[in-house]
Amino acid sequence: MSKIQLSKNFIRNTCKLALAEDLYPSGDITSNLLDNNSIRKIKLISNERGIIGGLEFAKQTFNLLDKKIKFISKKKDGSSVNKGSVVAVVEGKIKNILMGERVALNFVSHISGIATKTNKFVKKVGKRTKICCTRKTIPNLRVIQKYAVKLGGGTNHRFNLSDEFLIKDNHIASSKKFEEIIKKAIKSKKGKKITVEVDNLNQLKKINGLKFDRILFDNMSSKNLREGVKLAKKLYETEASGGVNLENVKKVAKTGVDRISIGVLTHNINSLDLKLEI
Repeated sequence: MSKIQLSKNFIRNTCKLALAEDLYPSGDITSNLLDNNSIRKIKLISNERGIIGGLEFAKQTFNLLDKKIKFISKKKDGSSVNKGSVVAVVEGKIKNILMGERVALNFVSHISGIATKTNKFVKKVGKRTKICCTRKTIPNLRVIQKYAVKLGGGTNHRFNLSDEFLIKDNHIASSKKFEEIIKKAIKSKKGKKITVEVDNLNQLKKINGLKFDRILFDNMSSKNLREGVKLAKKLYETEASGGVNLENVKKVAKTGVDRISIGVLTHNINSLDLKLEI
């Protein structure tokens, strides 16, 4: 899988784009009404329990607006926070802090929301099963969202279409003999992993023994999942997907699958409730 880079330069460029969106074309016309020299200290506070993330985005947002603003983190990315926890302290010209308030909060709230949701799934299944994200991400925010999944204790699935072969139902439906697609992938593997999706045990039996890496069980019942794991366990890494939620993820994990991929980690999330308080 491509190594996700979340460098300081990437974060600053991302924050620049966000600020440009928020301040075009005339800046913050409301905050411009305030005294330009008024210095205040503001606390970034969590209104609920969760996993915090994205603090460097907030720091760089304020730094881009005013290098004299001090952003002092009280927590680290990936750490737990409680309701009322002070996450960071921001000190500087109130006019410039308010100018970047919403951009900073949006980044931290969104990243923390994904990390928090991921962590809930991870705690449900324990250490024996990996919780994986998918490519169901907001376009152009994939790096950030997959970073958030890792903060919550999750595992990143492939980053993009070049990372590995993932032969899915529509690939299978587009070919008369899907075994031939797998054989083509094996021939052109070149060090990349091959995952094959099946939605019934007959499909698995047809390809069982071919030299690919991972079998992905899609929308299978717990009974069939358990049987599929038994058939595939010694040959392939196993993964389950489809319809997984917090209520049933533990049951899915008990079938013995190595991984569970969950789209809602990144495409159906609630941001963590945070506030800047003077």
